Amino acid sequence: MANTKQAKKRAAQNDRQNERNRAVKSQTRRTVKATRAAAPDKAKEMLPKAASSLDVAVRKGVLHKNTAARLKSRLATGANKAAAKAN
Repeated sequence: MANTKQAKKRAAQNDRQNERNRAVKSQTRRTVKATRAAAPDKAKEMLPKAASSLDVAVRKGVLHKNTAARLKSRLATGANKAAAKAN
């Protein structure tokens, strides 16, 4: 348990940041999962929203930029393959 005033303040800040980060991460994960599970034509439409969500997570410091880039690339590849297969 925090004893000093500074330690108490840091503990409170950490709790707030943890909650904020968890919210951003959950939103991002939800968007990515929905895009992966969507029908081929719908996945193409959802791709920009998923990419935007990943970019927000990077801006907030929740995800590393290379992780977001990798996820966006995999989503785009999956959507393109599914669309090609559907046609």
